[in-house]
Amino acid sequence: MILKKYFSFKNETLALEPFAEFLDSVKKTDFVTVLDFFKNNPSLAENFKYYIHNIFKERSFNLSLTEANILSENAFIPELKKRILNKVLPPVVNEKTIWYMIDNVSLRPKADLKYFHNLPENEINELFIILGISDFSILPKVKKELLFAMNILSWRVTGAAMEVEVVRMAPEYRNFDNPFLALQNELEDLADELENDPELQLNSKDSRYKQIKIYVEQCLEFVNIAFKNSYKYGISGKINQSLLRIRQQVQRIYEIVQLLVIDNEQDVSINSKELVFNILRYKSHKNNISDLINDSTRMISHLITNHTAETGAHYITSNRREYMTMFYKASGGGIIVGALCVLKLLYGYVPGSDFSHAFLYSMNYAMGFVMIYLMGFTLATKQPAMTAATMTKVLAEDGNNKGNHTEFAHLVSKLFRSQFIAFVGNVLLSFPIALLIIYGLDVFFSQNLAIDRSDKLLKDLDPFRSKAILHASIAGFYLFISGIISGNIGNNSVFYQIPERIAKNISIRNFFGKKFAKGLSKYYAKNWPGIVSNFWFGVFLGATAPVGLFFGLDLDIRHITFAAGNFAIGLYGKDFSVDSYTFWISFFTVFLIGFFNFLVSFSLSMFLAFRSRKLNFGQVSEIYKEIFRYFVKHPFKFFLPLRSGLDKKAHDLMNSTISTKSEDH
Repeated sequence: MILKKYFSFKNETLALEPFAEFLDSVKKTDFVTVLDFFKNNPSLAENFKYYIHNIFKERSFNLSLTEANILSENAFIPELKKRILNKVLPPVVNEKTIWYMIDNVSLRPKADLKYFHNLPENEINELFIILGISDFSILPKVKKELLFAMNILSWRVTGAAMEVEVVRMAPEYRNFDNPFLALQNELEDLADELENDPELQLNSKDSRYKQIKIYVEQCLEFVNIAFKNSYKYGISGKINQSLLRIRQQVQRIYEIVQLLVIDNEQDVSINSKELVFNILRYKSHKNNISDLINDSTRMISHLITNHTAETGAHYITSNRREYMTMFYKASGGGIIVGALCVLKLLYGYVPGSDFSHAFLYSMNYAMGFVMIYLMGFTLATKQPAMTAATMTKVLAEDGNNKGNHTEFAHLVSKLFRSQFIAFVGNVLLSFPIALLIIYGLDVFFSQNLAIDRSDKLLKDLDPFRSKAILHASIAGFYLFISGIISGNIGNNSVFYQIPERIAKNISIRNFFGKKFAKGLSKYYAKNWPGIVSNFWFGVFLGATAPVGLFFGLDLDIRHITFAAGNFAIGLYGKDFSVDSYTFWISFFTVFLIGFFNFLVSFSLSMFLAFRSRKLNFGQVSEIYKEIFRYFVKHPFKFFLPLRSGLDKKAHDLMNSTISTKSEDH
């Protein structure tokens, strides 16, 4: 046995191998057996205790409290790179630290922590007593390190919280005493007292402890307010990371100060165990990449979906008038897309490289989508990415209220019929417009320009002979990405105060006048996110096929509105002489493409929105069931603007949440 091998005598070694082998063997043995062995062999237990005290004696642990599982970089990418590097090649650390010991003794700190956490508390207590460490938390040296760690954290957190951009996020605190400075002063005073009285102890009724607790709560409230205000002021990745780090450091200070609070004798042992487990927990999560991604991206995704939700509210029709307005807007979008289909066909005849075609196709789509947006028309599949955020916002704020489930189901029916009529408007106009233009070109140039491409166009609308579903899903993914771009541009516009800068720009005001500057500012705030997202959506759609061809991959996009236009061009190229199979499979595939456009973009957008608001699908399972029941009971409401007694309630439900101007993080 390992214990007999190394500790049958008083071992003076400072090597960590015996400890590592002991831990490894313990996990393979019943822990009670280990404890019984110590009890039955007191001299060996004493030798092991001597060894443990010896290897821990000169090792400091403050690094494990101030560094482990706390963001060390101000930006996400550098922090991610650092964690990946640390996982692949662990950093070189001071050998005289507990940090070094954990790295060299435990190859899997998370698994080891789980093992010890699962042990009965009485067995852990026995082990601590055998090792003589059940009261080490009250040792002057340990208390000094704890206070030193808290002071380091308070200095860092104060410096970060005093940054101009961080202070701007919480203007409510400008006229009050800064809680971070107050916390720092309180901790420094406590450190001075401990220096003068090494036996100093805190209890839960101690005024110093109460004051520290109050300041900690105020600091955390500062962070919460800053995150809430991010809706009004926007937020950058750097500020998001800074606020996350401030929160982590303040929470760590509170966790450390708790270890100094002793109300009775049992607290000494409890605090000693807590300190050990805390160090292991911090260390086991230090290089956790998934935690970093979750924490760092949740707030940004929340803001992106928040800005997107504001836009999505306009895509949900509430009455017959809005329903028909949506149809007219979608019809306008269909007219433009019909023209774009023919333009793309013509660009295909232009001689050039794959990349020149990628540029032409991208600009064709991009300019067309921007035109649709600026003219107030609608591209049906642009809606899901927007409306998903809206629906999730409603769920986040009212989803747990069972009384609202039916109203929410009715709201979903309004969303669905809005999507339906937008699809109809796009397809009904895209098909005839493309047909009319290609016919006009035939009449004008006396040449059927669609003949050479008709076979491919119709083949692309056969899901059994092409990858139409995959390509439709790719388009759905791009729709999702365009929604993210729109939300991100909106967030950055608010954070960097671009509209305000334009309105107050001296050069613009001098050359064009104050009225022009103000108008340009409003135009930018209202339209720029939409212009940029539509432009990039067009670039993605246009470049996919040529780029895929360049790399030898069968990549392309299929979009319902373009599919309808291409269907018309394909039929014209064949002089409408196609067999019934080709006609009907192409006809149904147009709508199948629309379904996958919608499914992928809406699902991804819902996932992002759910994640940003810390919801999961289990939380809203009852709502899904209610939606299904509502559909079975009122199927026509999902397609037609039928009046309902729930109209006002659903309208109020959406407005009460969409009008909310601050969100919890």
